[in-house]
Amino acid sequence: MSTYSFMDVTATLVGPTGSFELGYGAANSDEGIAIAMTEAKNTMTTGADGEVMHSLHAGKSGTITVSLLKTSPVNKKLNLTYNAQSLSSALWGNNVIVIRNKVSGDIITARSCAFQKHPDNGNAKVGNNNAWVFDCGKIDTVLGEF
Repeated sequence: MSTYSFMDVTATLVGPTGSFELGYGAANSDEGIAIAMTEAKNTMTTGADGEVMHSLHAGKSGTITVSLLKTSPVNKKLNLTYNAQSLSSALWGNNVIVIRNKVSGDIITARSCAFQKHPDNGNAKVGNNNAWVFDCGKIDTVLGEF
């Protein structure tokens, strides 16, 4: 029987203004880290006679969302990184995010990553989460095995 645990997930953001951890130990919320591809890899076209054509798309872009508890100290690091990188186009969009699961061997590498926006920030009776979304130019995924 295989077991998954977020305790085995490491994630690192490296960019022109520094590097730090985003995975286990960064006070992630229950949503953790989510990777989503922007577009489908294939378009199927059906001809007038019923034959089909597949078109393979080269795109590898997507988003990575890192969800942190409001009390996570990583929020400050991401905020300072966001502020610094937004001062110059030379700094913007040059982050690399690597996510690994040391048990399964999963490795997700995202290049040309930019902050999508500053996360919404609320103050309520119960502390919220901060969802930091990154637009990533190229995401390569190698899934391992449990």
